[in-house]
Amino acid sequence: MNKKLYSLILAVLTLTGFMSSCSSKEDIVFDHERQQFETRADRILLEYIAPFGTTTGDEIYITGAFNDWDTSGDPQWLLTKGPTSDIKWGIYLDPTTFIPGTSLGDGFRFYSKAQGQEVTLTGEYAIHNDDPSIGTFTNIWGQRWEAYYWEGGEAPEPEHDGFCIYVDDQTGWDALALYAWGDGEIFGGWPGASVKGTWKHEGVTWKYFDFGEANTGLTEHLIFNNGGNGVQLADFDFTINRNVYVKITPEGVEEISTDEPVPPTTDGFAVYIDDQTGWDAISLYMWGDVNNLNGDWPGMQVSGTWDYKGVTWKYFEMGEANTGLAEHLIFNNNGQGTQLNDFDFTIDRNVFLRVTPDGVEELDIPFPSGGGSKIPHDGYVLYVLNESSQTDLALYAWGDTEAFGTWPGMPATGTETIKGVEYIYFDLGEANTGLDLHLIPNNNGGGVQWEGDDLEFVIDHDIYIRVADGDKTSYEVLNVK
Repeated sequence: MNKKLYSLILAVLTLTGFMSSCSSKEDIVFDHERQQFETRADRILLEYIAPFGTTTGDEIYITGAFNDWDTSGDPQWLLTKGPTSDIKWGIYLDPTTFIPGTSLGDGFRFYSKAQGQEVTLTGEYAIHNDDPSIGTFTNIWGQRWEAYYWEGGEAPEPEHDGFCIYVDDQTGWDALALYAWGDGEIFGGWPGASVKGTWKHEGVTWKYFDFGEANTGLTEHLIFNNGGNGVQLADFDFTINRNVYVKITPEGVEEISTDEPVPPTTDGFAVYIDDQTGWDAISLYMWGDVNNLNGDWPGMQVSGTWDYKGVTWKYFEMGEANTGLAEHLIFNNNGQGTQLNDFDFTIDRNVFLRVTPDGVEELDIPFPSGGGSKIPHDGYVLYVLNESSQTDLALYAWGDTEAFGTWPGMPATGTETIKGVEYIYFDLGEANTGLDLHLIPNNNGGGVQWEGDDLEFVIDHDIYIRVADGDKTSYEVLNVK
């Protein structure tokens, strides 16, 4: 063996042994893991290693089950930046200030006033479950801020306990609380609940309050105030039957419409195209399970147009009778010599396409819920997801009037599939809009009825419920969007 090579191998082995010996005696501690604050015998010390993108001027708070996930900016939950570190923040916590019966082990995360709440790499809210005792020091590793996802569009919508109210807060107040009175003080005594969280959506950072699933159907007077510090707005009256968006200013509360655009009524599903071909006319020819579907070459003409998401879409109605067919779509300039390559499509959904001289691209654009159905409705609708063994359903109503006749009420109007789910539905009648009713679905007077705890509805929106065999005394209200 070459002597130089042999000497080099010995040197490497010696160095490796030396490093192994050192590391076995003492673990390596990086600078950002070193303790920044003194341990206190009467407090829990958490030191937070903040996510990438945190700036030294950020305000970072801790929020969790112990403080009802408070993100109001309460100074007692504010972290302090480490004296010798720009990526580490610390906080002393006194368990006697926690909500009785809770601990850090019940879950917590951190919140940046500028960048939103802490989320995981998959975009879900982060949860830490460390539960250190008084007199200890614990490092907590941060994951991501919501702002990390905002760069590519917006943060994912939070999960809610029942319906919620989203608030575009333009008051300039240092704190925001929401008090409710009416059917009940659902947020407790004055000044009410603190902000539950934030969500960046369509360019606005919305603060939100969850109403609570148990409070669905209650009618409340909502009073926004500056955390009980002497300023409040006039009552905003609201029946808890949907998510609601409001803008608040020092002058008052304004509800903001967030209704989805109403799509055209079509015969079955439709193919919507953003036509960027520049052709004088465009036609659609189809072949596959059925050749010449909807017309011989050059195929069918445009059925109509619809303005949605900033685009005037041309659309072709596929026909209800053709649902489920697998077809090859050929867009052409109405038989004048130019056509694009086949686009393969099974007629089982509404689809959005961008069509250019170079080809066809499917776009990932959500279709408005419940839209595109060819089924006309008389007023608002009660949709029933029937998971029971009962097949003959009726609907009785009482309240302002017996709107659907005496017991057992009216039979189901029909069935409708929405987002791939089949519902039995009852048309509530345009003439009944605005009535305050108690709705009782039943098996057409056969001895089974579903009532539940929260029966009352003001007929001013579509309603989705689930009925099942497990509990024939109640139904579940579904938050279908």
